[in-house]
Amino acid sequence: MSRIENKIMRLSQIEALLMDNPEGLTQADLAQCLGVHRSTILRNLADIQAPVYEDHGRLFLDREAYLVNLRLTLHEALSIHLAGRFMSTCMEHVASALRKLGISLEKLAPLISHFVRNSANTFDDDSKRQDPHYLQVLEKITLAWAEKRQVQLWYRGAEENVVKEYIFCPYFVEVSAVGQAIYAIGRIEPEKKMRTFKIERVERIELRKEAYTIPKSFDPQQLLSQAWGIWFTSQEPVKIRLRFSARVAARVKETRWHPTEQVTEQPDGSLLWSASIAEPREMLPWVRGWGADVEVLEPEELRETILNELMQAVAIYKNE
Repeated sequence: MSRIENKIMRLSQIEALLMDNPEGLTQADLAQCLGVHRSTILRNLADIQAPVYEDHGRLFLDREAYLVNLRLTLHEALSIHLAGRFMSTCMEHVASALRKLGISLEKLAPLISHFVRNSANTFDDDSKRQDPHYLQVLEKITLAWAEKRQVQLWYRGAEENVVKEYIFCPYFVEVSAVGQAIYAIGRIEPEKKMRTFKIERVERIELRKEAYTIPKSFDPQQLLSQAWGIWFTSQEPVKIRLRFSARVAARVKETRWHPTEQVTEQPDGSLLWSASIAEPREMLPWVRGWGADVEVLEPEELRETILNELMQAVAIYKNE
């Protein structure tokens, strides 16, 4: 292997090592890992294109400025385009990402490339721009997650409307289809309890120097397997049974709403729908959306909630 090839390989190895060590490495650490002299590392760092910086004698990869080299099939690229359109109202970085995606598709699929780039232009419109505070919170959560650093956040609760302070270790970032909201799931300290924070409700956030580790046993898919969206619980899931009218049966059947769902067609054309849900309250907006075409059969608590809401609505309209 030539000297140039050796150098290219070493630069790639340095980049990979810094990527795998968010806590940073010294030049001596890199030299030891790669089996070369420290002076060789020093010369190589002058030629590395990745955004590397030094702080107190340790080298770090700037993860916010780092450009990921990604190769996608046509179908994978289209999936990202659709996901980007779904998230366009709450993530300002979508336009930039889709513009790059459109350019990459120019030779492979010119027509699709044209529409993807037009989507990016649409998302850049002033009417679609998100609150800069929201974007700042999301970026800091993302950076903390990438570097495994704790954050201190001030969070406004949904019900009590009181701002409380937390030390938070992000484990996962998830999007909910309801309202296209983004949530951070992780551990709060020193209680060591799992919590979910909605990005929109974070009043203030600061990165901390303290590091944390995500347990190898943590599996977000398993954690959220019984959730309707992002609400999880340590309790047993609740069995939900609904009856949908024949008028909407076809619409209900054409979508798989939950991994545990079971659908049974009835002789009159209606449907019996059932699933095991971690927190039934989370699916209330979906149930309400079907109006008179759905009846809650169980649990009784959910049936009573819907019934009370309908009675209140009737009272409002009768008063008018």
